[in-house]
Amino acid sequence: MHALEMPNQLERASHSIQRTSQLRNDCLSLLKSSQNADGGWSFHNGEQSRVEPTCWAARAQESGDFAQIWHFLQFSQLADGSWPASGGMTTGSWVTSLACSVLQSDPKSETHVAAGLKWLCEDFPRDSGPLRRFFESLRPKSKIVSQNTTYRGWGWTPRTASWVEPTAFASMTLRDAAPQQLPANASQRRELAVALLYDRMCPGGGWNCGNPRVYGVDGDALVLPTCWALLALVGSERAAQEKDASEKPGGPLSLAWLQKEFAKIESAASLAVARMTLENYAIEPPPAKRDLQDWTAQELAEQGTHVLAWMCMALNPSRRWPAVLPRSTKGDAQ
Repeated sequence: MHALEMPNQLERASHSIQRTSQLRNDCLSLLKSSQNADGGWSFHNGEQSRVEPTCWAARAQESGDFAQIWHFLQFSQLADGSWPASGGMTTGSWVTSLACSVLQSDPKSETHVAAGLKWLCEDFPRDSGPLRRFFESLRPKSKIVSQNTTYRGWGWTPRTASWVEPTAFASMTLRDAAPQQLPANASQRRELAVALLYDRMCPGGGWNCGNPRVYGVDGDALVLPTCWALLALVGSERAAQEKDASEKPGGPLSLAWLQKEFAKIESAASLAVARMTLENYAIEPPPAKRDLQDWTAQELAEQGTHVLAWMCMALNPSRRWPAVLPRSTKGDAQ
C-alpha cells in the first residue's frame, strides 16, 4: 500500500463511523419521540399501540423509561397468559413470544412471563396432532406438500398450523428464558421446534414462510424467515454437530445461502436483520448492493417502527440481542 493511501483510508473509515453513529442517534431519537402516551408503540405514528412494534422498540433501546413499556405489555396481556396481535382482540397470537422475551429483563414481570411461557408450551398446532396424523396416514401419500407432520412448532394464531417464523420466535424465547420459569414440557417443545425448522429448510438452504416443496417444486428461500430460523438455531447447530457428524445439520448450507443472497438485498429491514444474523455466527457480512446508511431515520420510520428498531439494533455493535460473537469463533461457528 502506498504511504499516501493510508491517511485517505483512515479518513474514509472515520467518516463512515461518524455517519453510522449519527444515523443510529437519529434512529433512536425518532424511535423515542414516537412512543405513545400509553407506553407502547404503533407501526406508524398516529395509530394504536401494539405489542409487536413495542417489543422491537424496547429491544432497540439501552436506556430510558422502561417502566412505561413494562406497564403497557403487562396491561396488554390476556387472562390466559397470551398477548394479542392488536388491541381489542380476545385471542392470543405469536407476539406472546416477543412479549415474554422482552419482559424477562424486568424482575417485576416474572408472573407475566411465566404465564406467557405456559401458554406457549400448551399451544399445539392442530395440523400435526395425533388425530390429524392418523387420518393423514389413511390417505395416499400427498404430492402437494413435503413435510414431516410429526414435528410441531407454532403458528401465527393458536392451534392452527406450524409456520417457520412464529416457530423460530417461540424457540428463541424458550431457549433464552430462565430455567425456573419454564414449564415441564418446554425442552420437548423446543426439540420438536428445532426438528421442524430443519425439516422445513429449502433444498438449497434457507427458509420460506411455510413448506420447502409444493407440488413437487422446490420453494424459494426468503431472507427474513431464513434469518429468524438461523437465530433460533444458534446453539442447536453446534450441539447437533457434536452429537453426530453424520446428521448433516442445515445451518452451514443456509448460512452460505444467506451470505450469497446478502449481496443482492435491497430492503432496509432484510439488510439489517441479515447483518445481525451473520454477525451472530461470527461471519463478516460481505459487500452488499445497499448499505445501512443509505436510508434516513425518517425513511426507515415510514417503513414501520419495527424496521426503525431493527436498524437501531444493527447499527449498535454492543447490542445484547442478537448478540455479536467474537470473530475468533468464526471457524467453529461455521
